[in-house]
Amino acid sequence: MKTYMANNQTVERRWFVVDAAGKTLGRLATEVATLLRGKHKPTFTPHVDCGDNVIVINAKEIELTGNKWDQKKYYRHSQYPGGLKETTARVMNNTYPERMVEFAVKGMLPKGRLGRQMYKKLYVYAGNEHPHQAQQPALYELKG
Repeated sequence: MKTYMANNQTVERRWFVVDAAGKTLGRLATEVATLLRGKHKPTFTPHVDCGDNVIVINAKEIELTGNKWDQKKYYRHSQYPGGLKETTARVMNNTYPERMVEFAVKGMLPKGRLGRQMYKKLYVYAGNEHPHQAQQPALYELKG
């Protein structure tokens, strides 16, 4: 019996909508990364992008536990000397709530070309509306 190996021609991609309202950031990110990678499918192949497209809505209403709203920092650098900037999670959620989810999910995907290809199938929106109704996405209920 031969081992099944998926390839780009045999992969079937679906669209899922994940509601982030009231969900913990890390637990949401692990489920979304699993969907993007395709590990929920029986045809999962590690070296092939066999994941689905994921739409995350209500990113503004994400939850953090403990004191992370004030203690968790997001860093960026301007590539100039002394150009390190830092932002707390509270400020990030008020200004760019989509980026919190994007950074968390991106860190859980493989590094390299394959991970970047998977990351392109993630769509995050701060509110309840999204422009992907034509794809007929199915609502995905998070475990736990």
